[in-house]
Amino acid sequence: MLTTLNTAYTDTRAADLAWALGREPLPALATLDLELAGATVQLRLLGASHQVLLEEERGGCSETVACIPGSSTPLPLGVAKRVDDWEYEFAARVETLSPGSFAGRAQELLDLVSGHPQGLAGVFPGSPHAFTALLAQRHEGQVHWRTWHAYPQDGQLVATRTKVGVRVPAMTG
Repeated sequence: MLTTLNTAYTDTRAADLAWALGREPLPALATLDLELAGATVQLRLLGASHQVLLEEERGGCSETVACIPGSSTPLPLGVAKRVDDWEYEFAARVETLSPGSFAGRAQELLDLVSGHPQGLAGVFPGSPHAFTALLAQRHEGQVHWRTWHAYPQDGQLVATRTKVGVRVPAMTG
């Protein structure tokens, strides 16, 4: 699903992104609710980036990657955490591309996500290549999502990859 976000595009940068686990739902400009084999996932586009809410019978998990005023947790390259009965893995990378490469990659990602039944992409007014996109799926008992945050003024593309699954108890004996 592709939407134009009804908000002003502010000149944020990849370096302004922060990561948080367990935040309450923030006001969203667009959402997509998914049922993935027993898991309820809500993809949320925020004015300042994204939030994913995951609910299963064992509990829930929320991930926020956004420009959060006053946040002290910058975007990490990688996180592996145990949250209750969940194993949570997060990875992020920042690519800097030339203007021509950026425009092509931005369009490729928007086409991929907007045409996917489990994808949500939002374009900010004022720049066709300023966007946030999310894509979720369930694979081998785990919920995965990928996100892309585009900053055309700097030619930067931030890609994240998250995997959440139930912790498998260690074998004893």
